[in-house]
Amino acid sequence: MSIHHLPAVNASLNAAATVMLIAGYVAVRRTKLEAHKWFMIAALVLSAVFLVSYVTHYLHVGTTPYPRQDWTRPLYFLILIPHIILATAMVPFILAAVWHAWREQFDKHVRLTRYVWPVWMYVSVTGVIVFYMLRIL
Repeated sequence: MSIHHLPAVNASLNAAATVMLIAGYVAVRRTKLEAHKWFMIAALVLSAVFLVSYVTHYLHVGTTPYPRQDWTRPLYFLILIPHIILATAMVPFILAAVWHAWREQFDKHVRLTRYVWPVWMYVSVTGVIVFYMLRIL
């Protein structure tokens, strides 16, 4: 595997994190708290591995310009810009949510994750969409 395979790996990690986030949500709604915990740990690990892989690729290759000059270009930036902002902004909130769960401060954990989970989902899903738009379209 070369450095040029990392975008596909990154998209796969985002997709897997999305699946774990959904599974964690379903588990907590069904009060399967132990399953919820492990699904969310898996989502956290997948997202952390994604971050390392993304930074590695970025440091070696740099940015990838959007290749098309058609109607998809504004759509791409409409998805990409909030993706970047939210991906950066959500890290401390995810860490805070994990901290509250670890300390068994579930009231604070629930209050925070009510907002963090949908943002994390958006970032994971749009990560896959951005890859698709850059590499497949």
